[in-house]
Amino acid sequence: MSPPPVVKKGQFYSITDDGDHYTMEDRTKRGLTVRERSIDEGLGAEAEMGMIHDMDGIGHRIPIRWFFPKGGSVLDEITAHALAMEKKYADMRELTCPDD
Repeated sequence: MSPPPVVKKGQFYSITDDGDHYTMEDRTKRGLTVRERSIDEGLGAEAEMGMIHDMDGIGHRIPIRWFFPKGGSVLDEITAHALAMEKKYADMRELTCPDD
Protein backbone atom coordinates (compact mmCIF):
# COMPACT_ATOMS: atom_id res chain seq x y z
CA MET A 1 0.00 0.00 0.00
CA SER A 2 1.41 3.40 -0.94
CA PRO A 3 1.64 6.30 1.52
CA PRO A 4 -1.18 8.85 1.45
CA PRO A 5 -0.65 11.86 -0.82
CA VAL A 6 0.83 14.96 0.79
CA VAL A 7 -1.51 17.94 0.43
CA LYS A 8 0.70 20.57 2.09
CA LYS A 9 4.12 20.41 3.67
CA GLY A 10 6.26 22.81 5.65
CA GLN A 11 9.54 22.49 7.44
CA PHE A 12 7.84 21.38 10.67
CA TYR A 13 4.51 19.90 9.50
CA SER A 14 2.86 17.84 6.79
CA ILE A 15 -0.80 17.41 5.88
CA THR A 16 -1.87 14.25 4.07
CA ASP A 17 -5.16 13.17 2.50
CA ASP A 18 -6.05 9.84 4.08
CA GLY A 19 -9.35 9.25 2.30
CA ASP A 20 -12.03 10.11 4.86
CA HIS A 21 -9.84 12.49 6.86
CA TYR A 22 -6.84 14.82 6.69
CA THR A 23 -3.86 14.04 8.90
CA MET A 24 -1.66 16.87 10.17
CA GLU A 25 1.67 15.63 11.53
CA ASP A 26 4.15 17.53 13.67
CA ARG A 27 7.37 16.53 11.92
CA THR A 28 9.44 17.39 15.02
CA LYS A 29 7.74 14.47 16.82
CA ARG A 30 8.60 11.81 14.23
CA GLY A 31 9.87 8.65 15.84
CA LEU A 32 8.07 9.35 19.12
CA THR A 33 6.09 6.34 20.32
CA VAL A 34 2.31 6.75 20.27
CA ARG A 35 1.00 6.15 23.79
CA GLU A 36 -2.69 6.90 23.30
CA ARG A 37 -5.27 8.32 20.95
CA SER A 38 -7.59 10.96 22.37
CA ILE A 39 -9.36 14.20 21.53
CA ASP A 40 -7.18 17.32 21.44
CA GLU A 41 -9.51 19.92 22.95
CA GLY A 42 -7.49 22.81 21.51
CA LEU A 43 -8.05 21.74 17.91
CA GLY A 44 -11.20 19.69 18.38
CA ALA A 45 -9.74 16.71 16.54
CA GLU A 46 -8.66 13.21 17.43
CA ALA A 47 -4.91 13.06 18.07
CA GLU A 48 -2.20 10.50 18.64
CA MET A 49 -0.34 11.46 21.79
CA GLY A 50 3.20 10.69 22.86
CA MET A 51 5.19 11.33 26.03
CA ILE A 52 8.30 13.43 26.53
CA HIS A 53 10.11 14.00 29.81
CA ASP A 54 11.63 17.25 31.00
CA MET A 55 14.93 17.61 32.86
CA ASP A 56 13.20 16.88 36.16
CA GLY A 57 11.87 13.57 34.85
CA ILE A 58 8.28 14.80 34.65
CA GLY A 59 6.38 13.32 31.72
CA HIS A 60 4.29 15.53 29.44
CA ARG A 61 1.68 14.24 26.99
CA ILE A 62 2.10 15.91 23.61
CA PRO A 63 0.28 15.47 20.30
CA ILE A 64 2.17 13.85 17.43
CA ARG A 65 -0.49 13.95 14.72
CA TRP A 66 -4.11 15.06 14.41
CA PHE A 67 -6.95 13.49 12.41
CA PHE A 68 -9.51 15.91 10.97
CA PRO A 69 -12.65 14.38 9.39
CA LYS A 70 -13.26 15.78 5.93
CA GLY A 71 -16.94 16.38 6.64
CA GLY A 72 -16.25 18.85 9.44
CA SER A 73 -12.81 20.20 8.62
CA VAL A 74 -11.86 22.63 5.91
CA LEU A 75 -8.33 22.33 4.56
CA ASP A 76 -7.81 26.08 5.02
CA GLU A 77 -8.51 25.78 8.78
CA ILE A 78 -6.12 22.85 9.12
CA THR A 79 -3.47 24.77 7.19
CA ALA A 80 -3.93 27.76 9.52
CA HIS A 81 -3.20 25.49 12.52
CA ALA A 82 -0.16 24.06 10.73
CA LEU A 83 1.20 27.51 9.86
CA ALA A 84 0.78 28.64 13.49
CA MET A 85 2.79 25.58 14.58
CA GLU A 86 5.40 26.35 11.89
CA LYS A 87 5.74 29.93 13.17
CA LYS A 88 6.07 28.76 16.79
CA TYR A 89 8.93 26.41 15.92
CA ALA A 90 10.66 28.96 13.67
CA ASP A 91 10.49 31.57 16.46
CA MET A 92 11.82 29.05 18.98
CA ARG A 93 14.70 28.16 16.68
CA GLU A 94 15.51 31.85 16.16
CA LEU A 95 15.72 32.35 19.95
CA THR A 96 17.87 29.31 20.59
CA CYS A 97 20.00 29.24 17.40
CA PRO A 98 20.05 32.77 15.93
CA ASP A 99 22.95 32.05 13.55
CA ASP A 100 21.25 29.11 11.76
